Amino acid sequence: MEKGNINIQAENIFPIIKKFLYTDQEIFIRELISNAVDATSKLKKLASIGEFKGDLGDLKIEVSIDKTAKTISIKDRGIGMTSQEVKKYINQVAFSGAEEFVKKYKEDDKNSGIIGHFGLGFYSSFMVAKTVQIKTKSYKKSKGCLWECDGSPKFSLNDVEKKDRGTEVILFVSDDATEFLEDSKISSLLNKYCKFLPVEIKFGTNKKTEKNKKGKEIEVEEDNIINNTNPLWKKSPSKLQTEDYSSFYREVYPYNFDQPLFHIHLNVDFPFNLTGVLYFPKISPSVDLNKNKIQLYCNQVFVTDSVEGVVPDFLGLLHGIIDSPDIPLNVSRSALQSDSNVKKISSHISKKVSDKLNKMFKDDRKNFELKWNDMKLIVEYGMLSDEKFYERAADFYLYPDVNDSFFTMKEFADKIKDTHKDKDGKIIYLYASDLNSQHSYISQAKERGFDVLLLDSPIISHLIQKFESKMDNSSFVRVDSDSIDKLIPQEVTVDSVVTDKEKDKLKPLIEEALPKEGFTVVFENLPPSSSPFSITISEFMRRMKEMSMTGGGGMMGMQNMPDSYNLVINTNHKLISKILKTKGVSKKKLIQNSINLALLSKNLLKGEALTNYINNSFDNLKA
Repeated sequence: MEKGNINIQAENIFPIIKKFLYTDQEIFIRELISNAVDATSKLKKLASIGEFKGDLGDLKIEVSIDKTAKTISIKDRGIGMTSQEVKKYINQVAFSGAEEFVKKYKEDDKNSGIIGHFGLGFYSSFMVAKTVQIKTKSYKKSKGCLWECDGSPKFSLNDVEKKDRGTEVILFVSDDATEFLEDSKISSLLNKYCKFLPVEIKFGTNKKTEKNKKGKEIEVEEDNIINNTNPLWKKSPSKLQTEDYSSFYREVYPYNFDQPLFHIHLNVDFPFNLTGVLYFPKISPSVDLNKNKIQLYCNQVFVTDSVEGVVPDFLGLLHGIIDSPDIPLNVSRSALQSDSNVKKISSHISKKVSDKLNKMFKDDRKNFELKWNDMKLIVEYGMLSDEKFYERAADFYLYPDVNDSFFTMKEFADKIKDTHKDKDGKIIYLYASDLNSQHSYISQAKERGFDVLLLDSPIISHLIQKFESKMDNSSFVRVDSDSIDKLIPQEVTVDSVVTDKEKDKLKPLIEEALPKEGFTVVFENLPPSSSPFSITISEFMRRMKEMSMTGGGGMMGMQNMPDSYNLVINTNHKLISKILKTKGVSKKKLIQNSINLALLSKNLLKGEALTNYINNSFDNLKA
């Protein structure tokens, strides 16, 4: 039996590892099983090149719990270690690495670029264990050995009888970590971290009923294999069908009942290694925009579902899996590090998505249009945040109109270039954001022969701002931002039949009937066919407020400002002439009813005012 001290200077190395290196207890299961998978994979490699000529046999990794002994065991039948290798890899390399890590931590708390330099993964076991044993036997037919350490720099190492090659790590669980002795806890961790590892992992058994040779039903036990060793993203796309991708989606997201719109299979081996599958989910403005749906793996080992930097921000709403050994992680694999490869991967994913969307648009435009409303928010977010994606999206971004027809910008521009020019030659793109609340304004625009787009995403104000910066001599105007005849200003002027003196007398009566705040009375000389009373919202002020509310633009603090409306009075409408001729109480009633109708058209008549209007309307019906 050999005893000794591990070659480190710091007596308190384990508290330092716990505090700075592995802050999350549960990752011990990932690290230990990853080591077991590596040992198994190495044995397979040696067998494939003829260096190991024995029988590989059953290579599955077994995880087990002994609640009586308070132990967790991870056992493999991989290459194993000799006692000399234990001294080298467990005592010397890992702990010298730990000491170097501590020094580096004091100098640079970002720990950038040191993952993979040290064999520290094994020591995450001390996050949950007061004592750890390694029982191992090398494939080289040497004796077995047993290493033991209680978390101090002291260890023991002696020869033991061990029948099979491979390594078993036994954790004697600390009193403050007994939750890890529960089957349900270990099962959930295996499902989280080890679900797609390339070597079968057994955790307990399952009972099932089957018929014996005599046709009698009997109960039998079978190994409970918790992982899919050959996940879909590792397969060749040419050998997969649509149903394979749907089935895999259900495997990864068993509680997502909506099927994704489509998928993108990533398969890159130069200039970096990247595989994976991304799914476009149905996205509507009302859904909870949860971004942590993409899972990042490193050689089939789960790392994180926080993929900022690896996946462009606008694609964070996608679902799926990305697997790359070329993504630099910090030493505990808990955070991504800034690196040129990460930027290249992010750019590649963005281009891959735009290429897929463009192909779908060209191959089957009708089907693409059917899916558009469910995916447009992601595309619009990308156009705002990624300049290259914006340029590529010009080929497939769709502008639906209020008649449910779809156009690219070039198609729509060609359609309206002669009819939507103002007096200065600028092209005005009329749009609505809500078919119901803006119905009367849309109807008036259509009656004038204008085409109206339906741009209704929550970030459309930001996107419109970008459109205007990119498109020469063009502007976007919402249909309720002014009276219909002012939306696309022309040289033609219309004289007013109402004098300035009459306007001055009428204005205070109208202001008295309006809500106390937020309204400005505006007299306009419009054609007699235009509405007598209408409510408009300044395009600039409304857009700035919307941008401020959704972040990243607009004017600071505008989201807290009250709404501001214009009450537009068409001086040439017959109703205005009638109001001027009416006297006393009847005049006030006529004004109030007209204003109420205008408010009602914008869904602005509320509370007591709405109740009174409804009651008065019923009274008028009885009269």
